[in-house]
Amino acid sequence: MRTCLSGVKLVISDAHEGIKAATARVPSTTWQRCRVHSQRNALAHAGKSSRRVVSAFIATAFAQPDHAAASAQWRRVADQMRPKLPKLAALMDGAEEDVLAYMTFPAQHRVKLHSTNPIERLNGEIKRRTDVCGIFPNEAAIRRLVGAILMEQTEEWAVQRYRYMTLETLVPVGDDPHVSLPAAQGD
Repeated sequence: MRTCLSGVKLVISDAHEGIKAATARVPSTTWQRCRVHSQRNALAHAGKSSRRVVSAFIATAFAQPDHAAASAQWRRVADQMRPKLPKLAALMDGAEEDVLAYMTFPAQHRVKLHSTNPIERLNGEIKRRTDVCGIFPNEAAIRRLVGAILMEQTEEWAVQRYRYMTLETLVPVGDDPHVSLPAAQGD
């Protein structure tokens, strides 16, 4: 029996074409190329003396209020770079859709969606804590430890001052228009 993955709205990764291709097969899913890694790749096409300026120019696209403005600014920056840094401009031309995909999501989520850094930090914490143990007696022991780390991280994200994502802000991006949050007590 074949099962279909559903409910996934965004996949964030480094520039892995295999992940991008797999994402394209999941209905209603977008691929977001990690903005941080993309910026590093772009700066490799700029000379050492111009990296700060190039980085600042590219960052202006990320500071825009919506996807349309970010896309327009991205193209302006690429066009400005084209005469002196044609490889960088070509890279930007090809990366625009993937690097700015997160801008189509609600503004309050964007800071958490543009990069793989949160998941990389989580993976680093899992590695650090499993390295302390060294050898596990069985697979169940690994699952218990990693599961506990993941539950701890979920709880931390849920109670953060700026929560990772709340149910209230996720409802508009959901698949089911009939799903709604229960009324708050006292309404």
